[in-house]
Amino acid sequence: MRTGMMALAVGLLAPVFLPALPPVGLLIVLPVVALMLLPFRSYPLAFLLFGFTWACFSAQWALTDRLPPGLDGETRWLEGRVVGLPQHNDGVVRFELADARSRHEKLPSLLRLAWYAGPPVNSGERWRLAVKLKRPSGLLNPDAFDYEAWLLAQRIGATGTIKDGQRLAEARHAWRDGVRQRLLAADAQGREGALAALVLGDGSGLSREDWQVLQDTGTVHLLVISGQHIGLLAAVMYMLVAALARFGIWPLRWPWLPWACGLAFAAALGYGLLAGFDVPVQRACVMVALVLLWRLRFRHLGAWWPLLLAFNGVLLFDPLASLRPGFWLSFAAVAVLIFTFVGRLGAWRWWQTWTRAQWLIAIGLCPVLLALSLPLSVSGPVANLLAVPWVSLVVLPPALLGTLLLPVPYVGEGLLWLAGGLIDWLFIGLALIAGQWPAWIPAAIPLWALVLGSLGAILLLLPRGVPMRPLGWPLLLLLALPPQERIEERQADVWQIDVGQGLAILVRTRHHALLYDAGPRFGEFDLGERVVLPALRKLNVQALDLMLLSHADADHAGGARAVMRGLNVRRVVSGDPPNLPPELNAEACASGEQWQWDGVQFQLWQWSAADDSNQRSCVLQIEANGERLLLTGDIDIHAERVLLDSPLAVPTQWLQSPHHGSRSSSSMALLKALQPEAVLISRGHGNSFGHPHPTVLARYRKQGLRIYDSAEHGAIHLQLGSFKPPWTMRQQRRFWRDPPVPGR
Repeated sequence: MRTGMMALAVGLLAPVFLPALPPVGLLIVLPVVALMLLPFRSYPLAFLLFGFTWACFSAQWALTDRLPPGLDGETRWLEGRVVGLPQHNDGVVRFELADARSRHEKLPSLLRLAWYAGPPVNSGERWRLAVKLKRPSGLLNPDAFDYEAWLLAQRIGATGTIKDGQRLAEARHAWRDGVRQRLLAADAQGREGALAALVLGDGSGLSREDWQVLQDTGTVHLLVISGQHIGLLAAVMYMLVAALARFGIWPLRWPWLPWACGLAFAAALGYGLLAGFDVPVQRACVMVALVLLWRLRFRHLGAWWPLLLAFNGVLLFDPLASLRPGFWLSFAAVAVLIFTFVGRLGAWRWWQTWTRAQWLIAIGLCPVLLALSLPLSVSGPVANLLAVPWVSLVVLPPALLGTLLLPVPYVGEGLLWLAGGLIDWLFIGLALIAGQWPAWIPAAIPLWALVLGSLGAILLLLPRGVPMRPLGWPLLLLLALPPQERIEERQADVWQIDVGQGLAILVRTRHHALLYDAGPRFGEFDLGERVVLPALRKLNVQALDLMLLSHADADHAGGARAVMRGLNVRRVVSGDPPNLPPELNAEACASGEQWQWDGVQFQLWQWSAADDSNQRSCVLQIEANGERLLLTGDIDIHAERVLLDSPLAVPTQWLQSPHHGSRSSSSMALLKALQPEAVLISRGHGNSFGHPHPTVLARYRKQGLRIYDSAEHGAIHLQLGSFKPPWTMRQQRRFWRDPPVPGR
């Protein structure tokens, strides 16, 4: 039976790794084949087929519930009910709308909407809204967070921006949102948002600095993901009943073990409902139920059975849960603990058990974190060693009791005030640790190195004295220092990073690195910090010889400060230094400046007589082995005329589309002079500027140019000097991504 359960798990996971889902006809045939195999010894294959079919049907159902392509970018009036906990940050209200209905079109069952400068929105309300709808999409960069996959896992069929709206009905039965409002209104010594995260799993009240501290110390799971707290609450309830029975206080006519298991599960389920019963909470409740059932009836089956059954139970309930990093991290952590502690000869003292558990989890999760492209917390073992008991035993009891006793005058408020102060002390300590050891984002790791590193981690988890165990350290070191491909002399490795409506292009030679523009920043939403800097680290960029900011607009230079904080930038040059932050210490673009790195030629140009920031964009020409790339910033037709009289007006294979393909750029005169073979466009999907303009696209097509558009292709990788076609992120097929557009 265990083999059958493992085969079922493989079947449930398999679709996640497919570039496309099988046709529906095949999915109808597979269960029939599985039923035919079930009575025979090949039943594990039948289990695998059952799991595979169910997971594919579930994924196909989620894909079918997406916004039709014809409505992408359209504005429609619709009605629906607010679900979940709306987030109010930086003047933007974000929430999910269920049961959305429109008069003429069929809409997805769940939408994720944003309302800029919108009114307060509460869970359970019904609204009539004018929404600009968008199909699920996100930025596509190598080894980065896949927002489109996250939306699919949440079963969100469309996103949108609200233009106008009116409330149709007040909230009904929105008790969870009511609890949050009372928590945020309580005096928790300035930590009301953290208290809501701890009790309800709602992290919207945490500041960007709080999130950074939690990420650097590997303690996000303590405040936002409520699985550990659910397990703790169940354990406390179980031990309470066991202690009462041990001291003869528990009624003899009630068998203590069934009651302990039943009350523990009831406590876990009640807290799970309070925390929103999201996927991490579902996992925790299923795991608690199986562990209690194992304790009650099936201890003879071993500790791996509850883990395997919980794994399959979560995937059967929601096969798309495997698209979430938290799914893998939670089960991997439990698997490491079971592998480490079950079956050991002899016993460790309690303090040895606790300290070793933290270090072994850090080692065991290292390959998982790297496979998921998540940062590694260097200080995680030390921080969790102190923070886990602090949160679990000191902070959580008064937080939960205070929430339950809020209706009681002074008592609930006093407990929440105490819990808020304890959380504040926690953040003070974590901030000190994070300041010394911030999170580490390693370079991308080849698959073979990840496999060997995982083997090293498994060897280190084995007991002392096992042969070949010391070999684990050099194998694990491969994860920290993976081998990197060297760039050839006279070639340049070029990445147009997908930053939405902005620009960021990384150019590397064998020993040097240059960043042309740093991505956008809009208010607190800094793509330099969230996308550009992690991408540079993943590409093993340790320092920048030059950060060239074409001009000072926020969509080109907004992320510059974040990049400068995270990397050593030796020199900053811009076409508009006076309008940049003084701390960048930017030099003026010197038209005609030339230099050579590793056999690759670079040359700058600027229209010095320009009267606005766009026209003053610093233009960069790169030539590698006779193949040229021209980076133009935001110049338009006026600056293009002047450029035609410069030394850069020579045949160029690759052109970065001026001003994101705006109507006032990419003149036919420029295209005929440069004779490009292909054009790179960096813009946001469904942007409000209408970039690229249809007339510009028509010019490109008339000239026979190949068009590479970040909104359709994601990040674009070009090996300048090799005369090879580029590679795009959209070529890395996943069943939830739309395929690349032919001819683009």
